[in-house]
Amino acid sequence: MKNVSSIPSLLLISLISVAICFALCGISTQPSQPAENAEAESFSSGNDMAQTAREFLSSLSEDQRAKAHFTFENDERKNFNFLPMTRKGLIFKDMNEAQRQLCLTLLKTGLSDKGYFQATGIMSNEDILSDLEGRERGGEYRNPEFYYLAIFGDPVSGDPWGWRFEGHHLSLNYTSVDDRLAVTPNFMGANPARVPSGAYAGSRLLPEEEDLGRRFMQSLDESQQRLALISRTAFPDIVTGNQRTAALGKKEGIPYTALLEEQQELLDRLVRVYLTRMKAEVADEKWLSIQREGLENVYFAWAGGLQPGTGHYYRIHGKSFLIEYDNTQNNANHIHTVWRDFNGDFGRDLLQEHYRHSHKH
Repeated sequence: MKNVSSIPSLLLISLISVAICFALCGISTQPSQPAENAEAESFSSGNDMAQTAREFLSSLSEDQRAKAHFTFENDERKNFNFLPMTRKGLIFKDMNEAQRQLCLTLLKTGLSDKGYFQATGIMSNEDILSDLEGRERGGEYRNPEFYYLAIFGDPVSGDPWGWRFEGHHLSLNYTSVDDRLAVTPNFMGANPARVPSGAYAGSRLLPEEEDLGRRFMQSLDESQQRLALISRTAFPDIVTGNQRTAALGKKEGIPYTALLEEQQELLDRLVRVYLTRMKAEVADEKWLSIQREGLENVYFAWAGGLQPGTGHYYRIHGKSFLIEYDNTQNNANHIHTVWRDFNGDFGRDLLQEHYRHSHKH
């Protein structure tokens, strides 16, 4: 296997340090208060993203560009998955070093520092999983280079455009419309969730997602837990899977209004764990949107056991958003997480507004 200098195995050590710092050192996961120039910051970030995407496309050969670049209207833009499989897009393995750096820079324009470390850590985790499964590194099934970048539309034309970076346990989807950014679906997973042996034994890619979710459920009294528990058996995976439109039936679980103040604060903190994967201005906007829609519309639901090592699932859902977490496979050492926006995945709501007001359409 050739050396992947852009994603060194030591990156996982950096990720572990970040995770430990967030989980144990008392650093708040609350997004900063929106600044007066938040709109200008968002516009600047969008420009950085568009310019990086444009530079990446300009660096490609004709054959590479045919694999990486699609029209914005292409149906592939709404196709996302988190399984190990062949995808459309330009595979990281086939990029030269300069292209890899541009690809990783593009990730940085869409993620917070924490989110970037998680995303690249998930890629690096493929080597660990390969070792645990007794596979030869660099094979066709578990490989940190088997992640694909696809760009949809023209990043600097002013028209809607988007991009997707995706591979096993990672699907990042961005849509830019009129200088506004949609960042979902956002999927991150980890297998193993806790490395059982080897040089990285004990390390975890998504510790807060697991520990804080369980801590919240354990903070509920018996009557509250009865409300929150929707199944004594955990679901085999996230319920919405890779559906293009996220949908749930009736709201289930315990409502925000049935929580004590300290429990509400704990649930707020759990939501922010997922928000802090995103750029600060995006996280701030989403948190304010949840508040405007009314925290009384937020529900928490749990399925499965409460003890570490037992299969478990939870979800948090409000009027516009859904967080799902599942840890059931591989003896409950295999995490899937996702943030979905019911009306905003793939920029659906932004595009409806754009077309409603655009003279072009």
